[in-house]
Amino acid sequence: MAKVRDMTKGNETSLLLNFMLPMLLGNVFQQFYNIVDSAIVGRFEGATSLGAIGCTGSLNFLFFSTCNGLSVGAGILVAQSFGAKNKELVKKTIANSLYIVGAVGFLISILGVLLARPVLTFMETPATQLEDAIDYMRIISSGTIAVAVYNFAAQAMRALGDSKTPLIFLIVSSFINVGLDILFVCVFKWSVVGAGLATIISQAVSAILCLAYGFMKNPYFRLSREHLVFNKNIAQKCFMVGMPIASQGMLIALSCVILQRVTNSFNDLAVSAYTVTIRIEQLVQQPFASLGSALSSFTGQNMGAGKPERIRKAMKKSTLMVLGFSAFMLGVCHVFGENIVSFFVNEIDVIKLGANGLKITSMMYFFLGMIYVTRGILNGTGDVFYAMLNGFMEITGRVGFSLILVGLVDIGVYAVWLTSGLTWVITGFTGIIRYNQGKWHNYKMVDKKE
Repeated sequence: MAKVRDMTKGNETSLLLNFMLPMLLGNVFQQFYNIVDSAIVGRFEGATSLGAIGCTGSLNFLFFSTCNGLSVGAGILVAQSFGAKNKELVKKTIANSLYIVGAVGFLISILGVLLARPVLTFMETPATQLEDAIDYMRIISSGTIAVAVYNFAAQAMRALGDSKTPLIFLIVSSFINVGLDILFVCVFKWSVVGAGLATIISQAVSAILCLAYGFMKNPYFRLSREHLVFNKNIAQKCFMVGMPIASQGMLIALSCVILQRVTNSFNDLAVSAYTVTIRIEQLVQQPFASLGSALSSFTGQNMGAGKPERIRKAMKKSTLMVLGFSAFMLGVCHVFGENIVSFFVNEIDVIKLGANGLKITSMMYFFLGMIYVTRGILNGTGDVFYAMLNGFMEITGRVGFSLILVGLVDIGVYAVWLTSGLTWVITGFTGIIRYNQGKWHNYKMVDKKE
């Protein structure tokens, strides 16, 4: 039987660590998709092909964010229902959320394929990378439905305290991804098309396996006919919680699209170096992201159980974790930056530029970590206003700082990395201020009598 963990009692630090470590490993494997794509394409096809993949990253994140936001919203409702000890409501929430997430994922898959060329052209993607970028984006977008289904199943299981089951299927799919990358890119010479196909096939495998296992093994996924009936109230709550979180992700992604357009305005060298640093920072962010997801489930369950004091303790302990890890990564990036970047590309100019970019952003990793901590807690309470505020600060920072540093001050290509870092600073401060206001006490979505 799949594990279900009650996080409304016990030591907060132990619970968070035990819950986040499998999720951290899972998130690392999820990023492994992009890292393997980038490393194989960059070393076997060159920096230009790697840049083509990088040009699509923010756009694909934009499309994925909607599905992921709805999945997170569903997970919050599941966690609060579980904390309130309402098993029937948990099952109805799982069924109704799957309808919504699946439908939206299918719609976004279609939009991504249709909008690839006009959007990438608008972003001023370099002519040498445009066609490869379009091909890669169309392939990756077609697999959005698989990402949506996997994220839904994983979020629901994590909301119930099971962070290990999604990990198992991510590991399996990651090995499939590596094998297919080698076959399609190195053997068949399909370049970025092969990398894209390897990714969506492996994502589909993880989605199918995770959802099937949940329905077969997890008692809360064993749904009867009455659970499958469409419930308007649950669907509305799913949208009410999920759409602001989805909008948060979409605004963040849109800000990344804008910054990518700024990067594209420099040259191929800048695009390739920025692509490499994005891949590295996506990996660096995984401990923060895992802690944030653990806090979201922890907070959801304790809000449902009416135990806000446990949430306050978790906030203090999580801040110390972020401080320690960010200080460690600051040293790593400053000492080994060139070695890390050289894993992805061979070109000396790209390596030096990327390493200097890492030195800039690593100085602001603490604030990046606090974004995830406060976002996990406040999203877990159902504070939908903060979700929108968080997205607004991200887009304001990336647009505002890029305009100042490129348009007014004109400090050159390093403005791209400095813009990212300063955006983390103001967004992190915003989350801390919102948490300290204490309004999150009032956002409980589920009670025991429902």
